[in-house]
Amino acid sequence: MKLGIVTPVLTMLPRAHATWERDATFDEVVAVVQQAERLGYHHCTCSEHVGVPVDVAAVRGGRYWDPLATFGYLAAVTATIRFATHVLVLGYHHPLAIAKRYGTLDVVAGGRLILGVGVGSLREEFELLGAPFDDRGDRADDAMRALRAALGQRQPSYRGPHYSFDDFLIDPCATQARMPMWVGGRTYRSLRRAVELGDGWAPFGLRTAELGDMLARVRATDAWAAREHPFDIVLQNEHPLDPSAEPERVGDQMQRFADIGATVVNVRFVHHSRSHYCEQLAALRSIV
Repeated sequence: MKLGIVTPVLTMLPRAHATWERDATFDEVVAVVQQAERLGYHHCTCSEHVGVPVDVAAVRGGRYWDPLATFGYLAAVTATIRFATHVLVLGYHHPLAIAKRYGTLDVVAGGRLILGVGVGSLREEFELLGAPFDDRGDRADDAMRALRAALGQRQPSYRGPHYSFDDFLIDPCATQARMPMWVGGRTYRSLRRAVELGDGWAPFGLRTAELGDMLARVRATDAWAAREHPFDIVLQNEHPLDPSAEPERVGDQMQRFADIGATVVNVRFVHHSRSHYCEQLAALRSIV
């Protein structure tokens, strides 16, 4: 399994962040990501919200660093670690805007971008941005098809029910001929969307038994049989791991992920400082 980190400081979820993250600087983010790279971690993540209503922030958190600016800087101070948007909300952007902005980022990063995408569920944010909400699922499907046609193409062409374009230059375009697209979500529909249109599924908030049942179900479909490219199962531990203090328990958790087919794990740690976080990075690498 490949290991990625849910990057500290960049997102602050209620009751799920460490005290030191509240006032941490970006220099500390850089240090953590560079240490993860030295230890061979596959990627780091950054999520997206433009604006979160105050009452909703009590549940979802209110801090979300912008992935484009964040990864642009991190790309300049690293060489191998990859960058996963986890996730971009497709309905907030025209597909060509994503292709141009994140294609440019892929050039800056030397082809290290993973485009994690999702349908989105925060109606107030859709309304804030003037984005349609009720048909967001169909629009997301069309957007993914449009992105597949556009990413890595200097003169892309696509015609779909919601997005159509031709005779426009997108320069620079993504370095990767097929940029990986992971689909976030917690429904079987999100898994089907990932299998049919993407390169991986990144679920959240599901129990191991639920994950196993959904994966078994999709592996029996024609869409799974028709796939021509590798497919990542990107899992995330619900409760923070403490590999320094509980190596056997953490090893068992990693084995459970492997048993249900995980190819990638986005890791969340117990940590009390930047240095402790870096210690946990090393401890997990010694286990996995």
